[in-house]
Amino acid sequence: ITDPQCNRCGIPFDFDIGDVHEGSICAGCLKSPPLFDKARSAVIYDDASRDIILSFKHGDQTHIVPSFMPWLQQTGAEILDGTDFIVPVPLHSWRMLRRRFNQSALISQYLSQEVKVSVLLGGLKRRRSTPTQGDLNFNQRQKNVKNAFIVDPKYKAQINGKTILLIDDVYTTGATVNECTKILLKAGAASVNILTVARVVKPQRV
Repeated sequence: ITDPQCNRCGIPFDFDIGDVHEGSICAGCLKSPPLFDKARSAVIYDDASRDIILSFKHGDQTHIVPSFMPWLQQTGAEILDGTDFIVPVPLHSWRMLRRRFNQSALISQYLSQEVKVSVLLGGLKRRRSTPTQGDLNFNQRQKNVKNAFIVDPKYKAQINGKTILLIDDVYTTGATVNECTKILLKAGAASVNILTVARVVKPQRV
């Protein structure tokens, strides 16, 4: 995903760059501004990227992760530059037992090594298990993840006053990352940016 895109959520605009001013905001972000500063995603979640991500996420093909790094570094260059700490979106312990790894944490670890920014793997915790969100709309997702996350108290001092980069595999509606952002800001983070491998894209207008 490259310009032209929304300066806040990073959704690509489906018209020529000449029609969009630098820093343009999509209609969704104008109507309901997200709590995070910026979100960027490497690729659109389509048939090709879906197969790759699902193979990684549910097929134990963790060897795929290093191939994500050039994409993430390129698309996230602007926000990576000012990042103090990387924090992955957490899984609940029960889902972690079933899947055996947190895909967001694994991406975060590889990215941390590439860009030399420390990762707080346990910075956020999921304090209650939530149903799978695959078939839920934005409002249902918001309700589903509300109060589902907490900041581990032992990381509050590190998070306080810092710029946090939150990592997830797919940006769908933004409900999960927005809820995580709210919790990080309440814990004292100065700002939060989002970086994901892919994002679901629906038609948007400035």
